[in-house]
Amino acid sequence: MKKTITISAIILLATAGCAGGSKPSADDFITVDVTASYPKKELILQDFMDVEYIPLETKDEFITMAYIQSIGKDVIVVRNRNRSSDGDIFFFDKNGKGLKKINRKGQGGEEYTFLLWVALDEDNGELFVDDHYIRKLFVYDLDGNFKRNFGHKEGVYYDKIYNFDRENLICHDGNRGFGNEERNIFLIISKQDGSVTKEIQIPYEEQQSTVLKSIDEAQGIGYSARPDNNELIPYRGNWILAEPSSDTLYLLQPDYSIIPFMARTPSIQSMDTKVFLFPGVLTDRYYFMQTVKKEYDFATDRGFQKTNLIYDRQEETIFEYVVYNDDFSDKRPVNMVDEVYMMNNEIVFIKKMEAHDLVEAYEKGELKGRLKEIAATLDEEDNPVIMLVKHRKQQ
Repeated sequence: MKKTITISAIILLATAGCAGGSKPSADDFITVDVTASYPKKELILQDFMDVEYIPLETKDEFITMAYIQSIGKDVIVVRNRNRSSDGDIFFFDKNGKGLKKINRKGQGGEEYTFLLWVALDEDNGELFVDDHYIRKLFVYDLDGNFKRNFGHKEGVYYDKIYNFDRENLICHDGNRGFGNEERNIFLIISKQDGSVTKEIQIPYEEQQSTVLKSIDEAQGIGYSARPDNNELIPYRGNWILAEPSSDTLYLLQPDYSIIPFMARTPSIQSMDTKVFLFPGVLTDRYYFMQTVKKEYDFATDRGFQKTNLIYDRQEETIFEYVVYNDDFSDKRPVNMVDEVYMMNNEIVFIKKMEAHDLVEAYEKGELKGRLKEIAATLDEEDNPVIMLVKHRKQQ
């Protein structure tokens, strides 16, 4: 008989492919009620995760906004981010020393016009740059020399690309939801020519979009907005797939098979005002997630109310939570769903910390430990500090 708790939630993880840690069993099946109120819980990040800080070296040729793209065995890859996209890609080592800068932005056949996303493939010594404006992926070696390019699947644009295996990338279609066409949003494509190796089909009754639209009839201008949550989450060699139209989150395994990971109630199909459920950071004990209400005020540019939830596998209970970084004395919260870059190995997620914020906190006496030592050496114009958060080492 399956265990019943106030939330009925289903979590089914395959034991194969989950490296290390405490593995959920097939009876650990839970359902999250996205309309319920849950008890509050406060956590300290350092109580269940290992945290490291890497100050990125600041030199004239290595000034960066440090939007994290990929991390390898020995390198961290970051880029700048602004509406014009200057095209710079920076490599730093794991101590924060600047190694190289690549920029192949231009109008030629071997150049990208816009830099949306970068995936590092260390095994093959390649760098994949996603130019969603012209819907192409450009492939370079790790010194920036052009190797090949290929288009997105027709009618699709990839807003997220990650390594899947030695031969393939896994991509997310960022365009689905703006139109009425029904199609799969998770694709595995060949690294060689972009051909579709596998489309991952998630079952659902009727397509539901996270996008809201508004038209200013007086000016003849249309607006759209949607939550910034990730629908494709790496987890210990597998991938969590959150199709907004489905009542089940699925786990995608290396052999392309999918199994139910988590369910939600009430059904997204039955709700007048939709409330979506998105996954966040996943650890051996805790599953962080977020509900997002599909409401938005275009006049005030506010909406998509979010509630942070956590499932505690040990207590078999769902809470509404806040996680604090213990290296701040003023109870500084850590976002565990968005605003972090989630990883697929011993590093669970990465977050950048702005130098000017750390300098201000240091001057106010709000920092402790290694972070305080780093902040004492910073200038407010320096490059950001990278926070690496890893699975807790077993004692």
